[in-house]
Amino acid sequence: MSVATTLLPAAEPEQTEPAQQPLPPPSATRWRYGLLIVALCALLGMYLPTAAAMAEIWWRSQTFAHGFLILPVCLWLVWRQRDRLAAVPCRPSPPMLLVLAAFGATWMLAAVANVQVLQQYMLVSMLAVTVAAVLGWRYAAAIAFPLAYLLLAVPFGEVFIPPLIEFTTRFTVGALQMVGIPVFQENNYLALPSGNWSVVEACSGLRYLIASVALGTLYAYLTYRSPVRRAAFMVVAVVLPVLANGVRAFTIVLVGHLSNMTLAVGIDHLIYGWVFFGLVSMLMFWTGARWREAALPPPAESPAATAPSATPAAFAAMALAAVLVAAVWPPLAGTALQAAPPDHAPEARLSLLPPPPPWRTADMAPNDWHVLHRGQPQRWQANYLNGASKVSLQLTWYRHQSKGDELLARVWNALPLDGPQWKELASEPRTVRVGSRSFTVEQTIVQAGAVKLLVWRWYRQAGVDTDSPLLLKLLLARSKLLGSADGAAEIALAASYDEQPAQAAAAMHNLLTAMLPAIDQGLDHVAGR
Repeated sequence: MSVATTLLPAAEPEQTEPAQQPLPPPSATRWRYGLLIVALCALLGMYLPTAAAMAEIWWRSQTFAHGFLILPVCLWLVWRQRDRLAAVPCRPSPPMLLVLAAFGATWMLAAVANVQVLQQYMLVSMLAVTVAAVLGWRYAAAIAFPLAYLLLAVPFGEVFIPPLIEFTTRFTVGALQMVGIPVFQENNYLALPSGNWSVVEACSGLRYLIASVALGTLYAYLTYRSPVRRAAFMVVAVVLPVLANGVRAFTIVLVGHLSNMTLAVGIDHLIYGWVFFGLVSMLMFWTGARWREAALPPPAESPAATAPSATPAAFAAMALAAVLVAAVWPPLAGTALQAAPPDHAPEARLSLLPPPPPWRTADMAPNDWHVLHRGQPQRWQANYLNGASKVSLQLTWYRHQSKGDELLARVWNALPLDGPQWKELASEPRTVRVGSRSFTVEQTIVQAGAVKLLVWRWYRQAGVDTDSPLLLKLLLARSKLLGSADGAAEIALAASYDEQPAQAAAAMHNLLTAMLPAIDQGLDHVAGR
């Protein structure tokens, strides 16, 4: 009996296991999400113009219409893991307020410089950081992918159109030559014995690329667990639509050539493009499914998951703090935009001194290529002739810059419909040296009918010559924030050529060498220096 008595306590091993704490009922956590929703709605209300600009692009552009689906998809991704999220501790994260302030300050700079896409990225990032601030970094880490997927709602990608056009053109030319069809290429224009083709913006494949990235990112997240497999599938989702668009363009030209320009020359080639892209996407997803990985089992509840949550007052205080931090930047941006620099004299008239011999000036004709901008800038333009060459020199001057009334608000062709319709064929940076000065210009080839022009364009802001829109925006933001003069100019030269643009470049360089002192003097005069 004594032995049995001593062994009796050891016969109940279940008493040594820690009792699991039950998860809090849904009603105990709803108020946290309610506070978060209130904070997010307040943030969207304060930055409503930025959000509305995104929605307007979604509605207007088929390329970015997928933006309407991004938020519902993100909410679904969060809802599908609600059971796991119930075990994640929620505690406000005060350090996230510093990140929120940094994004807000960047948004303010972008608003002052009118960089719309950066404003939109900062707004989406601020929404994600607000989630991390109110519910905590652990909760944000658990839904990191849905929060990051929100960034695809920003309508971005048009910057890739020129390189995509160039790749599609080169791919098409190479494929045609491989099958023995003679083709002559000039920039993005193709001449075949059966007819002429041009690779334009609609043929760049940007829509296919953006759609593939949006679908491929979601597919990789739902199908794979390994970061290597996810990254590999994303590479395929980026490369495959670019290659497929090249095959599509080649096939369209081939069908048009073989049918003597009776097939695939109208809207049918766009319909064919989407059908082709759909088949390629189905093949990509079907192939990717062969390496599908099983979902992870639900994680065992850890001591951290049952740690006590913060008090309701702490969540409310953090939600209020996030709203207050976000509320600082729109008024500051509005103040900077409304603060006009001091004017000490009436606006001077933009003009240039006569050119030195052998150059002489002549009025520009209505059919000439004109530099046009929106708003009410001062313009000065003339043709310069030296007996062997003709070069146009055009200056555009904004005394003050605001949204829609600034240097980057270009209008490529606002001439009457019966006038020449200029098209930009190619663009690249070029370094120009005049005496001891050296600066970079944007060299562009434009064409209307049989007339081809070589164009040099660059900006002058705060005494700095640059071809970079980004640097121009930064200089403008600095001037706005410091309350200094924000006047700026664009300088453009253009000359026609037949075969080689080098002759036009030499003529423009000679004129620039002769007229640069007059350009400096004229711009300094209207700037009040």
